[in-house]
Amino acid sequence: MKSRVLIVDDNREMAGTLAEHLAEFGYDVAVEHGGAAALARAKREPFDAVVTDLRMEEVDGLDLLGALVEADPTLPVILMTAFGGIDTAVKAIKRGAYHYLTKPFKLEELRVFLDKALGERRRAVENQSLRKQVTERYSLGSLIGKSAPMRSLYETIERVARTDSLVLVTGESGTGKELVARAIHFNGPRARKPFVAVNCTAIPAGLLESELFGHVRGAFTGATTARDGVFAEADGGTLFLDEIGDMSVDLQSRLLRTLEDGMVRAVGGSSSQRVDTRIVAATNQDLAQLVRDRKFREDLYFRLNVIPIRLPPLRQRAEDIPLLAEHFLGRVKSRVTGSPVAGFTPDAMRMLVEHTWPGNVRELEKTVERLIVLGTKEKVEPGDLGFLLDAGPSPLASAREELMTLRDLEARYIQWVLQKVGGNKARAAEILGVDPSTLYRREKRSGDTAA
Repeated sequence: MKSRVLIVDDNREMAGTLAEHLAEFGYDVAVEHGGAAALARAKREPFDAVVTDLRMEEVDGLDLLGALVEADPTLPVILMTAFGGIDTAVKAIKRGAYHYLTKPFKLEELRVFLDKALGERRRAVENQSLRKQVTERYSLGSLIGKSAPMRSLYETIERVARTDSLVLVTGESGTGKELVARAIHFNGPRARKPFVAVNCTAIPAGLLESELFGHVRGAFTGATTARDGVFAEADGGTLFLDEIGDMSVDLQSRLLRTLEDGMVRAVGGSSSQRVDTRIVAATNQDLAQLVRDRKFREDLYFRLNVIPIRLPPLRQRAEDIPLLAEHFLGRVKSRVTGSPVAGFTPDAMRMLVEHTWPGNVRELEKTVERLIVLGTKEKVEPGDLGFLLDAGPSPLASAREELMTLRDLEARYIQWVLQKVGGNKARAAEILGVDPSTLYRREKRSGDTAA
Protein backbone atom coordinates (compact mmCIF):
# COMPACT_ATOMS: atom_id res chain seq x y z
CA MET A 1 0.00 0.00 0.00
CA LYS A 2 1.13 3.55 -0.79
CA SER A 3 2.14 5.73 2.14
CA ARG A 4 -0.29 8.63 2.64
CA VAL A 5 1.35 12.02 3.10
CA LEU A 6 -0.41 15.29 3.92
CA ILE A 7 1.22 18.48 2.61
CA VAL A 8 0.22 21.67 4.48
CA ASP A 9 1.31 25.08 3.13
CA ASP A 10 -0.60 28.31 2.51
CA ASN A 11 1.68 28.88 -0.49
CA ARG A 12 -0.28 27.03 -3.14
CA GLU A 13 2.60 26.90 -5.62
CA MET A 14 4.95 25.43 -3.02
CA ALA A 15 2.37 22.88 -1.90
CA GLY A 16 1.71 21.84 -5.50
CA THR A 17 5.40 21.39 -6.27
CA LEU A 18 5.96 19.18 -3.21
CA ALA A 19 2.85 17.11 -3.94
CA GLU A 20 3.83 16.56 -7.58
CA HIS A 21 7.37 15.52 -6.62
CA LEU A 22 6.28 13.05 -3.94
CA ALA A 23 3.56 11.58 -6.16
CA GLU A 24 6.20 10.78 -8.79
CA PHE A 25 7.89 8.54 -6.22
CA GLY A 26 4.76 6.58 -5.37
CA TYR A 27 3.32 8.48 -2.42
CA ASP A 28 -0.42 9.01 -2.03
CA VAL A 29 -0.43 12.78 -1.46
CA ALA A 30 -3.13 15.09 -0.11
CA VAL A 31 -2.83 18.88 0.14
CA GLU A 32 -4.33 21.47 2.51
CA HIS A 33 -3.61 25.22 2.48
CA GLY A 34 -4.10 26.02 6.13
CA GLY A 35 -3.44 24.56 9.58
CA ALA A 36 -7.11 24.46 10.64
CA ALA A 37 -8.20 22.63 7.49
CA ALA A 38 -5.27 20.22 7.82
CA LEU A 39 -6.13 19.42 11.43
CA ALA A 40 -9.77 18.79 10.54
CA ARG A 41 -8.76 16.50 7.68
CA ALA A 42 -6.28 14.58 9.83
CA LYS A 43 -9.10 13.83 12.24
CA ARG A 44 -11.21 12.41 9.39
CA GLU A 45 -8.55 10.51 7.45
CA PRO A 46 -5.46 8.50 8.45
CA PHE A 47 -2.05 9.70 7.26
CA ASP A 48 1.39 8.11 7.53
CA ALA A 49 3.29 11.43 7.62
CA VAL A 50 2.70 15.20 7.52
CA VAL A 51 4.88 17.87 5.91
CA THR A 52 3.83 21.34 7.06
CA ASP A 53 4.93 24.94 6.75
CA LEU A 54 5.69 26.72 10.00
CA ARG A 55 4.15 30.17 9.50
CA MET A 56 0.47 30.03 8.58
CA GLU A 57 -2.55 32.10 9.59
CA GLU A 58 -5.06 30.87 12.22
CA VAL A 59 -3.24 27.62 13.14
CA ASP A 60 0.51 27.73 12.58
CA GLY A 61 2.84 24.78 12.06
CA LEU A 62 3.86 24.42 15.73
CA ASP A 63 0.24 24.31 16.93
CA LEU A 64 -0.63 21.83 14.18
CA LEU A 65 2.41 19.75 15.16
CA GLY A 66 1.35 19.66 18.81
CA ALA A 67 -2.21 18.57 18.00
CA LEU A 68 -1.09 15.87 15.54
CA VAL A 69 1.55 14.36 17.84
CA GLU A 70 -0.85 14.39 20.78
CA ALA A 71 -3.39 12.42 18.74
CA ASP A 72 -0.77 9.97 17.36
CA PRO A 73 2.75 10.02 18.88
CA THR A 74 4.03 7.72 16.10
CA LEU A 75 3.01 10.15 13.31
CA PRO A 76 6.15 11.78 11.81
CA VAL A 77 5.78 15.51 11.17
CA ILE A 78 8.37 17.45 9.15
CA LEU A 79 8.34 21.24 9.50
CA MET A 80 9.38 23.70 6.76
CA THR A 81 10.09 27.41 7.11
CA ALA A 82 11.77 30.26 5.28
CA PHE A 83 12.55 31.86 8.61
CA GLY A 84 14.96 29.31 10.06
CA GLY A 85 16.54 29.76 13.42
CA ILE A 86 18.11 27.57 16.10
CA ASP A 87 15.52 28.52 18.72
CA THR A 88 12.63 27.65 16.44
CA ALA A 89 14.20 24.35 15.40
CA VAL A 90 14.81 23.35 19.02
CA LYS A 91 11.24 24.27 19.92
CA ALA A 92 9.91 22.16 17.03
CA ILE A 93 11.96 19.11 17.95
CA LYS A 94 10.90 19.39 21.59
CA ARG A 95 7.26 19.40 20.54
CA GLY A 96 7.79 16.18 18.63
CA ALA A 97 8.77 17.16 15.10
CA TYR A 98 10.63 14.46 13.21
CA HIS A 99 12.77 16.97 11.29
CA TYR A 100 13.07 20.67 10.50
CA LEU A 101 13.86 21.96 6.98
CA THR A 102 14.85 25.54 6.11
CA LYS A 103 13.59 26.87 2.77
CA PRO A 104 14.87 26.69 0.15
CA PHE A 105 15.76 23.00 0.33
CA LYS A 106 16.29 20.31 -2.25
CA LEU A 107 13.26 18.12 -2.98
CA GLU A 108 15.53 15.10 -2.76
CA GLU A 109 16.43 16.11 0.81
CA LEU A 110 12.76 16.09 1.82
CA ARG A 111 12.21 12.69 0.23
CA VAL A 112 15.21 11.17 2.05
CA PHE A 113 13.97 12.33 5.44
CA LEU A 114 10.40 11.29 4.59
CA ASP A 115 11.48 7.77 3.60
CA LYS A 116 13.45 7.43 6.81
CA ALA A 117 10.55 8.72 8.92
CA LEU A 118 8.05 6.34 7.32
CA GLY A 119 10.40 3.38 7.85
CA GLU A 120 10.73 4.18 11.55
CA ARG A 121 6.97 4.61 11.84
CA ARG A 122 6.33 1.22 10.26
CA ARG A 123 8.70 -0.43 12.72
CA ALA A 124 7.08 1.39 15.65
CA VAL A 125 3.59 0.31 14.55
CA GLU A 126 4.76 -3.28 14.02
CA ASN A 127 6.37 -3.38 17.47
CA GLN A 128 3.24 -1.93 19.04
CA SER A 129 1.12 -4.52 17.25
CA LEU A 130 3.47 -7.32 18.34
CA ARG A 131 3.32 -6.19 21.98
CA LYS A 132 -0.47 -6.14 21.75
CA GLN A 133 -0.56 -9.65 20.27
CA VAL A 134 1.78 -10.97 22.95
CA THR A 135 -0.24 -9.32 25.72
CA GLU A 136 -3.52 -10.70 24.37
CA ARG A 137 -2.08 -14.15 23.78
CA TYR A 138 -0.77 -14.50 27.29
CA SER A 139 -3.52 -12.64 29.08
CA LEU A 140 -6.02 -14.43 31.27
CA GLY A 141 -8.15 -14.81 28.16
CA SER A 142 -5.75 -17.52 26.95
CA LEU A 143 -6.68 -19.66 29.94
CA ILE A 144 -9.94 -21.06 28.67
CA GLY A 145 -12.59 -22.29 31.09
CA LYS A 146 -15.59 -21.30 33.19
CA SER A 147 -15.46 -24.13 35.74
CA ALA A 148 -15.06 -23.41 39.44
CA PRO A 149 -11.37 -24.49 39.47
CA MET A 150 -10.61 -22.13 36.58
CA ARG A 151 -12.46 -19.19 38.12
CA SER A 152 -10.44 -19.70 41.28
CA LEU A 153 -7.25 -19.84 39.17
CA TYR A 154 -8.09 -16.54 37.45
CA GLU A 155 -8.56 -14.81 40.80
CA THR A 156 -5.26 -16.18 42.10
CA ILE A 157 -3.32 -15.09 39.01
CA GLU A 158 -4.76 -11.58 39.16
CA ARG A 159 -3.66 -11.20 42.78
CA VAL A 160 -0.25 -12.82 42.31
CA ALA A 161 0.58 -10.87 39.11
CA ARG A 162 0.70 -7.60 41.05
CA THR A 163 3.43 -8.91 43.38
CA ASP A 164 7.03 -10.10 43.07
CA SER A 165 6.48 -13.20 45.21
CA LEU A 166 7.97 -16.51 44.08
CA VAL A 167 5.40 -18.85 42.60
CA LEU A 168 5.44 -22.64 42.37
CA VAL A 169 3.05 -24.03 39.76
CA THR A 170 2.30 -27.73 40.01
CA GLY A 171 0.12 -30.00 37.94
CA GLU A 172 0.16 -32.87 35.51
CA SER A 173 1.94 -32.65 32.19
CA GLY A 174 -0.10 -30.69 29.65
CA THR A 175 -2.20 -28.69 32.12
CA GLY A 176 -0.72 -25.36 31.01
CA LYS A 177 1.88 -24.48 33.63
CA GLU A 178 3.90 -22.26 31.29
CA LEU A 179 0.74 -20.52 30.15
CA VAL A 180 0.00 -19.66 33.79
CA ALA A 181 3.54 -18.35 34.24
CA ARG A 182 3.17 -16.14 31.17
CA ALA A 183 -0.23 -14.89 32.36
CA ILE A 184 1.34 -13.90 35.69
CA HIS A 185 4.13 -12.05 33.88
CA PHE A 186 2.08 -10.27 31.21
CA ASN A 187 -0.62 -9.15 33.63
CA GLY A 188 1.83 -7.59 36.08
CA PRO A 189 4.17 -4.58 36.26
CA ARG A 190 6.98 -6.56 34.56
CA ALA A 191 4.96 -7.11 31.38
CA ARG A 192 7.24 -4.93 29.20
CA LYS A 193 10.37 -6.68 30.47
CA PRO A 194 11.66 -10.09 29.27
CA PHE A 195 9.94 -13.38 29.95
CA VAL A 196 12.47 -16.21 29.67
CA ALA A 197 11.53 -19.89 29.95
CA VAL A 198 13.96 -22.73 30.68
CA ASN A 199 13.10 -26.43 30.74
CA CYS A 200 15.40 -27.98 33.35
CA THR A 201 14.83 -31.44 31.85
CA ALA A 202 15.61 -30.52 28.24
CA ILE A 203 19.10 -29.17 29.00
CA PRO A 204 21.86 -31.65 29.97
CA ALA A 205 22.77 -31.38 33.65
CA GLY A 206 26.33 -30.36 32.81
CA LEU A 207 25.14 -27.38 30.76
CA LEU A 208 22.22 -26.22 32.88
CA GLU A 209 24.45 -24.29 35.29
CA SER A 210 25.92 -22.29 32.41
CA GLU A 211 22.44 -21.77 30.94
CA LEU A 212 21.21 -20.29 34.22
CA PHE A 213 24.19 -18.26 35.36
CA GLY A 214 26.27 -17.76 32.20
CA HIS A 215 29.97 -18.44 31.78
CA VAL A 216 33.22 -16.64 31.05
CA ARG A 217 35.46 -17.44 28.12
CA GLY A 218 37.48 -20.60 28.73
CA ALA A 219 35.35 -21.71 31.69
CA PHE A 220 35.08 -25.17 30.13
CA THR A 221 35.82 -26.96 26.88
CA GLY A 222 33.92 -25.26 24.08
CA ALA A 223 33.41 -21.98 25.95
CA THR A 224 35.13 -19.91 23.27
CA THR A 225 33.15 -16.78 24.13
CA ALA A 226 31.52 -15.45 27.28
CA ARG A 227 27.73 -15.38 27.51
CA ASP A 228 25.12 -14.21 29.96
CA GLY A 229 22.82 -16.72 31.61
CA VAL A 230 19.05 -16.55 31.63
CA PHE A 231 19.02 -14.86 35.03
CA ALA A 232 20.71 -11.87 33.41
CA GLU A 233 18.58 -12.10 30.27
CA ALA A 234 15.42 -11.93 32.39
CA ASP A 235 16.70 -9.03 34.53
CA GLY A 236 13.72 -6.83 35.35
CA GLY A 237 11.35 -9.51 34.07
CA THR A 238 10.41 -13.10 34.85
CA LEU A 239 12.35 -16.36 34.66
CA PHE A 240 10.21 -19.49 34.31
CA LEU A 241 11.98 -22.64 35.53
CA ASP A 242 9.99 -25.56 34.18
CA GLU A 243 10.40 -29.10 35.58
CA ILE A 244 12.52 -27.81 38.44
CA GLY A 245 12.11 -31.16 40.20
CA ASP A 246 14.65 -32.62 37.75
CA MET A 247 17.41 -30.19 38.76
CA SER A 248 20.47 -31.77 40.41
CA VAL A 249 20.94 -31.24 44.14
CA ASP A 250 24.28 -29.47 43.57
CA LEU A 251 22.70 -26.98 41.20
CA GLN A 252 19.82 -26.51 43.62
CA SER A 253 22.34 -25.10 46.12
CA ARG A 254 23.53 -22.46 43.64
CA LEU A 255 19.95 -21.56 42.75
CA LEU A 256 19.06 -21.16 46.43
CA ARG A 257 21.96 -18.78 46.97
CA THR A 258 20.85 -16.60 44.05
CA LEU A 259 17.27 -16.54 45.27
CA GLU A 260 18.45 -15.41 48.69
CA ASP A 261 20.88 -12.64 47.75
CA GLY A 262 19.89 -11.77 44.17
CA MET A 263 23.49 -12.18 42.98
CA VAL A 264 24.62 -14.18 39.94
CA ARG A 265 28.16 -15.37 39.28
CA ALA A 266 29.01 -16.79 35.86
CA VAL A 267 30.67 -20.21 35.67
CA GLY A 268 34.41 -19.60 35.88
CA GLY A 269 33.91 -15.96 36.86
CA SER A 270 35.41 -14.14 39.83
CA SER A 271 32.75 -11.48 40.38
CA SER A 272 28.98 -11.39 40.81
CA GLN A 273 26.28 -9.15 39.44
CA ARG A 274 22.95 -8.24 40.99
CA VAL A 275 19.78 -9.16 39.08
CA ASP A 276 16.14 -8.26 39.61
CA THR A 277 14.49 -11.38 38.25
CA ARG A 278 11.18 -12.80 39.37
CA ILE A 279 11.04 -16.59 39.56
CA VAL A 280 8.08 -18.77 38.62
CA ALA A 281 8.93 -22.46 38.95
CA ALA A 282 6.89 -25.45 37.82
CA THR A 283 6.91 -29.22 38.12
CA ASN A 284 4.67 -32.20 37.52
CA GLN A 285 6.36 -34.06 40.36
CA ASP A 286 5.58 -34.18 44.08
CA LEU A 287 8.33 -31.94 45.43
CA ALA A 288 7.38 -32.70 49.03
CA GLN A 289 7.99 -36.39 48.33
CA LEU A 290 11.28 -35.58 46.61
CA VAL A 291 12.29 -33.69 49.75
CA ARG A 292 11.50 -36.74 51.85
CA ASP A 293 13.51 -38.87 49.43
CA ARG A 294 16.43 -36.39 49.76
CA LYS A 295 16.29 -35.64 46.03
CA PHE A 296 15.25 -32.02 46.51
CA ARG A 297 16.56 -29.52 49.04
CA GLU A 298 14.03 -28.76 51.75
CA ASP A 299 15.21 -25.13 52.12
CA LEU A 300 14.85 -24.54 48.36
CA TYR A 301 11.39 -26.11 48.41
CA PHE A 302 10.20 -23.71 51.10
CA ARG A 303 11.90 -20.80 49.32
CA LEU A 304 10.06 -21.56 46.07
CA ASN A 305 6.72 -22.51 47.56
CA VAL A 306 5.74 -18.99 48.64
CA ILE A 307 2.67 -18.89 46.40
CA PRO A 308 1.62 -22.43 45.42
CA ILE A 309 -0.70 -22.79 42.40
CA ARG A 310 -2.06 -26.26 41.69
CA LEU A 311 -3.49 -26.71 38.19
CA PRO A 312 -6.43 -29.09 37.94
CA PRO A 313 -6.19 -31.91 35.38
CA LEU A 314 -8.62 -31.66 32.50
CA ARG A 315 -10.69 -34.61 33.74
CA GLN A 316 -11.53 -32.57 36.85
CA ARG A 317 -12.97 -29.73 34.81
CA ALA A 318 -14.74 -31.60 32.03
CA GLU A 319 -17.29 -28.82 31.63
CA ASP A 320 -14.49 -26.74 30.06
CA ILE A 321 -13.78 -29.27 27.31
CA PRO A 322 -16.41 -27.94 24.83
CA LEU A 323 -15.04 -24.41 25.26
CA LEU A 324 -11.47 -25.60 24.77
CA ALA A 325 -12.36 -27.76 21.77
CA GLU A 326 -14.11 -24.87 20.01
CA HIS A 327 -11.22 -22.54 20.88
CA PHE A 328 -8.65 -24.92 19.41
CA LEU A 329 -10.87 -25.49 16.39
CA GLY A 330 -10.86 -21.78 15.60
CA ARG A 331 -7.14 -21.40 16.21
CA VAL A 332 -6.15 -24.35 14.02
CA LYS A 333 -8.60 -23.39 11.26
CA SER A 334 -6.93 -19.96 11.07
CA ARG A 335 -3.66 -21.56 9.93
CA VAL A 336 -4.84 -24.77 8.21
CA THR A 337 -6.53 -24.00 4.92
CA GLY A 338 -8.73 -26.31 2.94
CA SER A 339 -10.16 -28.39 5.79
CA PRO A 340 -13.97 -28.74 5.70
CA VAL A 341 -14.20 -29.36 9.45
CA ALA A 342 -16.28 -26.64 11.12
CA GLY A 343 -17.56 -28.26 14.30
CA PHE A 344 -18.51 -31.37 16.28
CA THR A 345 -21.66 -33.45 16.40
CA PRO A 346 -23.25 -33.71 19.88
CA ASP A 347 -22.18 -37.37 20.18
CA ALA A 348 -18.59 -36.54 19.21
CA MET A 349 -18.44 -33.73 21.74
CA ARG A 350 -19.83 -36.12 24.36
CA MET A 351 -16.96 -38.51 23.62
CA LEU A 352 -14.47 -35.68 24.07
CA VAL A 353 -16.04 -34.72 27.40
CA GLU A 354 -16.03 -38.32 28.67
CA HIS A 355 -12.44 -39.06 27.66
CA THR A 356 -9.95 -39.07 30.57
CA TRP A 357 -7.29 -36.98 28.72
CA PRO A 358 -4.13 -38.24 30.39
CA GLY A 359 -2.21 -35.64 28.37
CA ASN A 360 -4.64 -32.93 29.53
CA VAL A 361 -5.16 -29.71 27.56
CA ARG A 362 -2.12 -30.32 25.35
CA GLU A 363 -3.51 -33.69 24.27
CA LEU A 364 -6.91 -32.15 23.52
CA GLU A 365 -5.30 -29.43 21.42
CA LYS A 366 -3.33 -31.93 19.35
CA THR A 367 -6.41 -34.11 18.99
CA VAL A 368 -8.41 -31.21 17.55
CA GLU A 369 -5.56 -30.40 15.18
CA ARG A 370 -5.47 -34.01 13.99
CA LEU A 371 -9.23 -33.98 13.41
CA ILE A 372 -9.04 -30.80 11.34
CA VAL A 373 -6.03 -31.81 9.24
CA LEU A 374 -7.37 -35.29 8.45
CA GLY A 375 -11.09 -34.49 8.48
CA THR A 376 -13.18 -34.84 5.33
CA LYS A 377 -16.59 -33.79 6.66
CA GLU A 378 -18.05 -30.59 8.05
CA LYS A 379 -18.75 -32.13 11.46
CA VAL A 380 -16.52 -34.42 13.52
CA GLU A 381 -18.41 -37.64 14.26
CA PRO A 382 -17.85 -40.36 16.90
CA GLY A 383 -16.28 -42.62 14.29
CA ASP A 384 -13.54 -40.03 13.77
CA LEU A 385 -12.48 -40.41 17.42
CA GLY A 386 -11.69 -44.11 17.41
CA PHE A 387 -7.99 -43.39 17.94
CA LEU A 388 -8.79 -42.20 21.47
CA LEU A 389 -9.54 -45.81 22.35
CA ASP A 390 -6.29 -47.22 20.97
CA ALA A 391 -4.89 -47.82 24.46
CA GLY A 392 -7.16 -50.86 24.68
CA PRO A 393 -9.94 -51.93 27.04
CA SER A 394 -9.71 -51.73 30.79
CA PRO A 395 -8.15 -54.81 32.41
CA LEU A 396 -11.25 -55.00 34.61
CA ALA A 397 -13.29 -55.70 31.48
CA SER A 398 -10.93 -58.57 30.64
CA ALA A 399 -11.22 -59.90 34.17
CA ARG A 400 -14.95 -60.40 33.69
CA GLU A 401 -14.25 -62.71 30.78
CA GLU A 402 -11.39 -64.76 32.21
CA LEU A 403 -10.23 -65.73 35.67
CA MET A 404 -6.78 -64.49 36.68
CA THR A 405 -4.70 -64.17 39.80
CA LEU A 406 -4.59 -60.92 41.74
CA ARG A 407 -0.93 -60.53 40.76
CA ASP A 408 -1.77 -60.90 37.05
CA LEU A 409 -4.64 -58.43 37.39
CA GLU A 410 -2.35 -55.96 39.15
CA ALA A 411 0.28 -56.32 36.42
CA ARG A 412 -2.29 -55.81 33.67
CA TYR A 413 -3.76 -52.78 35.41
CA ILE A 414 -0.35 -51.16 35.82
CA GLN A 415 0.39 -51.76 32.15
CA TRP A 416 -2.99 -50.31 31.17
CA VAL A 417 -2.40 -47.17 33.22
CA LEU A 418 1.06 -46.77 31.68
CA GLN A 419 -0.48 -47.00 28.21
CA LYS A 420 -3.09 -44.41 29.13
CA VAL A 421 -0.45 -41.89 30.24
CA GLY A 422 1.88 -42.55 27.34
CA GLY A 423 4.51 -44.37 29.40
CA ASN A 424 4.95 -41.49 31.89
CA LYS A 425 5.98 -43.42 35.01
CA ALA A 426 5.77 -40.40 37.31
CA ARG A 427 2.17 -39.77 36.25
CA ALA A 428 1.29 -43.47 36.39
CA ALA A 429 2.75 -43.73 39.89
CA GLU A 430 0.62 -40.76 40.97
CA ILE A 431 -2.54 -42.43 39.67
CA LEU A 432 -1.62 -45.78 41.23
CA GLY A 433 -0.64 -44.21 44.54
CA VAL A 434 2.88 -45.68 44.57
CA ASP A 435 6.40 -44.30 44.38
CA PRO A 436 7.84 -44.09 40.82
CA SER A 437 10.74 -46.24 41.97
CA THR A 438 8.25 -49.09 42.43
CA LEU A 439 7.45 -49.05 38.72
CA TYR A 440 11.12 -48.90 37.76
CA ARG A 441 11.90 -51.90 40.01
CA ARG A 442 8.94 -53.82 38.58
CA GLU A 443 10.15 -53.07 35.05
CA LYS A 444 13.67 -54.21 35.92
CA ARG A 445 12.39 -57.48 37.46
CA SER A 446 10.26 -58.06 34.38
CA GLY A 447 13.30 -57.51 32.15
CA ASP A 448 15.44 -59.87 34.25
CA THR A 449 12.74 -62.56 34.06
CA ALA A 450 12.45 -62.19 30.33
CA ALA A 451 16.20 -62.56 30.01
